[in-house]
Amino acid sequence: MQNDQVLVVGDSMLDRYWEGNVERISPEAPVPVLKFANEWQRPGGAANVAVNLLALGSFTTLATLLGRDEAGDSLAHTMEAQGVQLHAVRSAAVTTTQKIRTVCRRHQMLRIDIEHPPPSDAVQSLEDLVEGLLPEHPWVILSDYQKGALAHCERLIERARQHRCHVMVDPKGIDFDRYRGAWLLKPNEKEAAAVVGSWDDEEGFAGAMTSLRARLDIQHLLVTRGERGMSLFSADRPAVHVPTAAREVFDVSGAGDTVLAALASYLASGNSLHEAMHHANLAAGLAVAKFGTAAVTRTEIQKAQAAALAAAS
Repeated sequence: MQNDQVLVVGDSMLDRYWEGNVERISPEAPVPVLKFANEWQRPGGAANVAVNLLALGSFTTLATLLGRDEAGDSLAHTMEAQGVQLHAVRSAAVTTTQKIRTVCRRHQMLRIDIEHPPPSDAVQSLEDLVEGLLPEHPWVILSDYQKGALAHCERLIERARQHRCHVMVDPKGIDFDRYRGAWLLKPNEKEAAAVVGSWDDEEGFAGAMTSLRARLDIQHLLVTRGERGMSLFSADRPAVHVPTAAREVFDVSGAGDTVLAALASYLASGNSLHEAMHHANLAAGLAVAKFGTAAVTRTEIQKAQAAALAAAS
């Protein structure tokens, strides 16, 4: 078993961008008319996590649900062409999730979501597939976008723990009990507040996160906090706070995927959790400076680290 093998499980989607120019308002209604010029596509969700891992040099496997439709064909082709080991449950009863964004001058005007909950038999097939992959993957990422692939993620976590896998979760929704027993949980600050309620100050924040981590029996709780950086709460050590890697924010799409991918990639390469956290923080700063869901490379992270050290000296 390769120690740097990372398995990504979860909701994959196809991000489509319809780009053009707006030169007039429609005479039918007070809405801008986008004159279509071109389209491009990028992997989203769990597929974006896998692409980011690959860009960071990690051996990457993706287990996901895809429909037998044009969007599913496109995602499967992209994953295989880029070198991701794809293990997909494909079914005519599954609709591949799509997010279609209309764009003018690199600014989003409208997003159209195409999504339907997958049937229970497809979800069960994915769980069975993942169980067969766990012995070969010491690092497991659950990318939950609440599209249905991880409807029973608590069962996946339990099976992964039986194989001594390190399970890292990107959560959604307010039911964090679903992720009980994971090795690491990575909500953003807004998601964490939706679960535990608001706090008045940093002391209140730290107390709420410490209690949440303990209640969920999670070793590490990593909270991404936007302009306030990241905060890590662990079972066996004091909390660690890392300031943001300040950059101009252009697009936050997929930034959470990049953070978790960078964290897993550096951990799988032998770095400590604190080292991986610092690299993931730099990766987040790079990701939000790019348009759309985009991968970040180790070379970019190394350059950003060198620039930060130079600025501090």
